[in-house]
Amino acid sequence: MNINTIAKYVDQPIIINSLQRKLPQILTAGAAGFCAYDTIKTKRNESKEKTVAKNIIIMASTVGATLFGVKGLTIKNHKIVKGLLDTKPLKKIIEEQTKAVKKYTENINLDNELKKILEKAQKNRLNIREIETILKKLPESAERKELFKVILPEPENLSSKEIFSEIKKLSLLGLIPILGGVCGGVIADKICQSSTKKSTGNKIKEGFYQYFANIFLCNVGAGAALYSAEKLQQLKLIKPLNPIKKLIIIMSGITATGIIGGSLIANYLSKKIIDPIFNPKNRTEKKELYSERKPELLDIALHIDDIATAGVLSGFKWIEPILPLMYFISGYRAGTGYRNGKKE
Repeated sequence: MNINTIAKYVDQPIIINSLQRKLPQILTAGAAGFCAYDTIKTKRNESKEKTVAKNIIIMASTVGATLFGVKGLTIKNHKIVKGLLDTKPLKKIIEEQTKAVKKYTENINLDNELKKILEKAQKNRLNIREIETILKKLPESAERKELFKVILPEPENLSSKEIFSEIKKLSLLGLIPILGGVCGGVIADKICQSSTKKSTGNKIKEGFYQYFANIFLCNVGAGAALYSAEKLQQLKLIKPLNPIKKLIIIMSGITATGIIGGSLIANYLSKKIIDPIFNPKNRTEKKELYSERKPELLDIALHIDDIATAGVLSGFKWIEPILPLMYFISGYRAGTGYRNGKKE
């Protein structure tokens, strides 16, 4: 078994479709678990009942916003708003795979093992052993390439134009849960009668921090690095990039702009733009850049979504359905107005 076989296994259209269809259940279960954990560990100057109520409202609004971003809005089988992650119907995938297998097998003699595997590939996912078998035993030909394009597609080789289009989509996909979280947090404060100008400001600052430090600047760095590499490739200064090399280049761009500079820029702009509006006294009370919000272990862990983003931009489609769960955490933290600096 090698990495290429595993990559082909997880990138099968039927597996991706299954992940996409199960996203609401996966997201809701993951969100509930994170919400419960945060509720237990968080110490706030308010009753436990009020904390639970607020966190449930924030969780619901963030999950709802995330699913809206992913799937759009459909009313009575009419698509009102298109989702950001395309979901090809399972029926269409089966039709395409059945057609491709029948076209390949009509003019070639195969042993019983290969026949059974290809019959299975028409309507079901293949396991790793079956993928290894057809990779080794099916003879190289133009017909084999056409078959594999459908049942075992290669990672997409995106151009710089397509990459920036993908970055725009992923940045919007990350923004929607944060907006949902902030709105949910403000509503929760109103319902629980604990709304203040400062608490609203904290939610907006945390949303700003999550989006700038953990999503947007990382996406910009990824696109800039890959665009630069493409230009060097056009000048024949470097060799053509395979998906793994693309992944490494994208991660270097993410590290330089997002992980290193994101939190610094987000905190600086929060103090210069948001504090004067929502908490003017804060400018004189706290002068240190990281006095309210410093990077911590979970922020570093959240950068796994950047690895996922890098994978998507490198052409690995199976990663896309996982991204919303990661973006949910950013939206939820924005809704709670999370601050981890010095407390009064």
